[in-house]
Amino acid sequence: PRRLYHPIMAIGALISKAEKLLRAVFSKSRAGERAAGILMALTLPLISLGLTGGLLYVLYRWSWIAGFLVESAMCWSIFASGSLRDAAGEVGIALSESLDAGRKAVAMIVGRDTERLTEEGVIKATVETVAENLSDGVIAPLVFTALGGAAGGYFYKTVNTMDSMVGYVNDRYRYFGTAAAKLDDVLNYIPARLSAWLMIAGAWLIGMDGKNAKKIYLRDRRKHASPNSAQTEAVMAGALDIRLAGDAWYFGELHKKPYIGDPIRKVEIEDIIRSHKLMYAGTVLSLVVFGLVRVLVCVFI
Repeated sequence: PRRLYHPIMAIGALISKAEKLLRAVFSKSRAGERAAGILMALTLPLISLGLTGGLLYVLYRWSWIAGFLVESAMCWSIFASGSLRDAAGEVGIALSESLDAGRKAVAMIVGRDTERLTEEGVIKATVETVAENLSDGVIAPLVFTALGGAAGGYFYKTVNTMDSMVGYVNDRYRYFGTAAAKLDDVLNYIPARLSAWLMIAGAWLIGMDGKNAKKIYLRDRRKHASPNSAQTEAVMAGALDIRLAGDAWYFGELHKKPYIGDPIRKVEIEDIIRSHKLMYAGTVLSLVVFGLVRVLVCVFI
């Protein structure tokens, strides 16, 4: 989010300050960095959960209307479908102007090096980001919000934001970021798989290739170093009848990666818009499903 008052910006600032403090306190050794990273991964989500839950508890005790309004605003800030659509759309607009502009735009939403990307590479990176972040930024937060309200959602978002900031395998974060990355993998394990099946259902509903989406998902869902990322990328590749993934550069180093999907047709710039449509189909279905879950939680707990 680009607004300074957005809660996710506050979470990001908290993570940055915690990293600076912990690096100053712990040794620069491998064990010291691992210990600092574990401490951060275990404490910051609990701080987020406690602050959010405590605030809502006080508000609901004072006025259920105040609590309801504030929690509704908090829930709105947790989900990133609008930001994801806008950021990916900006890549398409920039790419229609020039390849260099497209590379600069996609660099804002991916972790890979973009200087070497072809036009197809820019489009694929954008579509892959939409697929992965549909789970990380929309459906997984819905799962935790359905189970624990806004406090549960912020607990998840803190873990996910930590992973996006420090969960890299490079010289700076190889040991410090391990705990955050592993915790994010654990929390996303079930939501990523739920996201994939919701996307498959969404592909059928909006007239995309639902049959191929299921086929590619079952075949390619494990073709990624992360246990979760290929789940939704495989569905996206199958639904769009294109091939995603493959080798990519990160921090000046080439990483060999398998392809996901089949090149039934050539990747084109319109695939960015198609990825938006599948994102919203999955989002609407997840809102219905987890909205019902939230009703059951409120009724029986």
